[in-house]
Amino acid sequence: MGKLIPSRNACLPRMTPGERRFAQRLEDKLDEAHLCWYDVPIGPRQRHPDFIVLHPNSGFLILEVKDWKLDTIAAIDRSSVTLHTERGRSVVENPLVQARSCALEVKALLERDQALRHPEDHRYAGKLVSPWGWGVVLSNITRRQFEEAGLEDVMPAHLVLCKDEIAESADPDAFHKALADMFMMPFACALTPPQIDRFRWALFPELRVPEQGKMFESRAESEPDLARVPDLIRVMDLQQEQLARSMGDGHRVIHGVAGSGKTMILGYRCIELAKRYAKPILVLCFNKTLAARLEQMVRGSGIDDKIFVAHFHGWCSQQLSAYAIKRPSSNLSIAQYADALVESVIRSVDGNAIPRAQYAAVLIDEGHDFKPEWLKLVVQMVDPDTNSLLLLYDDAQNIYEGQARRKFSFASVGIQAPGRTTILRLNYRNTLEILATAKAFAQEVVSEQESDDDHVPLIAPESAGRRGPMPELVQCPDPWAEAALIAEHIRTAVAQGASANDFGIVCRTTHIAERVASKLSQAGVSHALAGADKRRHLFDGPPSAKIMTLHSSKGLEFDTIFIPSLCATPHSQDAEALNREARLLYVGMTRALGRLVILHHRPAPMVERVRNAIANVRQVLEAA
Repeated sequence: MGKLIPSRNACLPRMTPGERRFAQRLEDKLDEAHLCWYDVPIGPRQRHPDFIVLHPNSGFLILEVKDWKLDTIAAIDRSSVTLHTERGRSVVENPLVQARSCALEVKALLERDQALRHPEDHRYAGKLVSPWGWGVVLSNITRRQFEEAGLEDVMPAHLVLCKDEIAESADPDAFHKALADMFMMPFACALTPPQIDRFRWALFPELRVPEQGKMFESRAESEPDLARVPDLIRVMDLQQEQLARSMGDGHRVIHGVAGSGKTMILGYRCIELAKRYAKPILVLCFNKTLAARLEQMVRGSGIDDKIFVAHFHGWCSQQLSAYAIKRPSSNLSIAQYADALVESVIRSVDGNAIPRAQYAAVLIDEGHDFKPEWLKLVVQMVDPDTNSLLLLYDDAQNIYEGQARRKFSFASVGIQAPGRTTILRLNYRNTLEILATAKAFAQEVVSEQESDDDHVPLIAPESAGRRGPMPELVQCPDPWAEAALIAEHIRTAVAQGASANDFGIVCRTTHIAERVASKLSQAGVSHALAGADKRRHLFDGPPSAKIMTLHSSKGLEFDTIFIPSLCATPHSQDAEALNREARLLYVGMTRALGRLVILHHRPAPMVERVRNAIANVRQVLEAA
């Protein structure tokens, strides 16, 4: 069964009858190795061919589908077609010319990547490693009509599929052969999965997994320099692409493990919605540091005027200011003030002092940190005419006291997503070694659990298989020695060409964070400390190592993560408090893309848990 992207159900509203029938045939008649894209923009010019069909052993085809009938065609030649329409005669480009032009553009684009060209010692050096071609589907003209009308004089017969050849009764072998005949110069090929990823990377810029800080960069770039494509590329996998492209209207929930690409999908969705609607888009999260990161991603993208990014309490404060509503008393404690702030907004919405339906869409990252009354409030902000809401969450990363695994249903807070909840199990961020260690350490809080009222289980992450060094547990004489070791490591790495942006130091307390910052200053290492008044600008300015608390690290990622003073982690006999600390450290550990270094200066229960986790994982991997 051919894989159609987006899914056929997502495409149906914008498909012509002929496109629907042809899409059905692609799914029914082709095998699962065929990838078929419908009406997706390709390349820097963002062209929209009707279909792209790719097979690792065949190459790619560009296909245009026309629902014309014979009596619709007033005149036709090799370059243009004159059609009878309700508005009179209309002249359009010959669809075969259209498909050929697009195929040539794709071929030229792919040939800029040396990994997709034959090597210099090959007889076809510099040429594309796979065949390519183009064709036309005439969904309302039979082969007999095609021949009797003499259309083959302007459309070579082998480049055309006719009505009877895309019927449900069509022979699969004949259908497959008809597509094979459309290739320019067929030859044996075997595209590897990395080559297919590079094909997708070149054609679909929106699928590229960006560096942090570039999630929302404008895709309307000039010609990309594919001559210098990196050896290792990162691109959405097919499941993520299918999900991102197929996400329809209405309320949607993505339940994904740490590192599964939830925020990347949110970014894709955000861009698509900003293009579609005139009203603004609201992006919310709970964590101030993550909000600052998301805001920095949006800034300068060309869509930032359409998108408002905030942490939840910051948004509440903005609402009170925008509608001139008195704020809570400043004499309250921080926690009391936060609660009063939210309650004031809820009362104001209930009393119509703050309007509902302010946004075309609301997207919530790290939604497991939201209380039910917060979600109920935010849902009311979605314009019912668009009714677009996306909630991303992972219960295993729920780290805030009093916010244990969700005890309410989505329906109870107004989220109507039955049948529209997607589960992402694969972790792409971490190496196998890091993820396995984090899971072994926090197995009680990340192991599979029974589904909740929305029939969504707590799921354990699965590794995508990327390998790297084992996490390190390092003992130092004292906490200052820990900080000095971190500073010296980063100083040396930067001197050798690494970027300071590659390093994240996540700490259990602000006191530990300030100690590390002091040592980084002494070592002359550029750094940024996520203090209460600096989180908003943490990612601004020149490259710098980022220092933050474990709570503030949620949603972020760095090539190397340091976790100092593990022995300072509070220990308790209370099971839920222990689980909360385990979740917190699990979040910190899974921020690491390639290297994880955990430090301590004295024995402690958490130190032993990490030590045992590393030993168990090393034993399993060595035995494998």
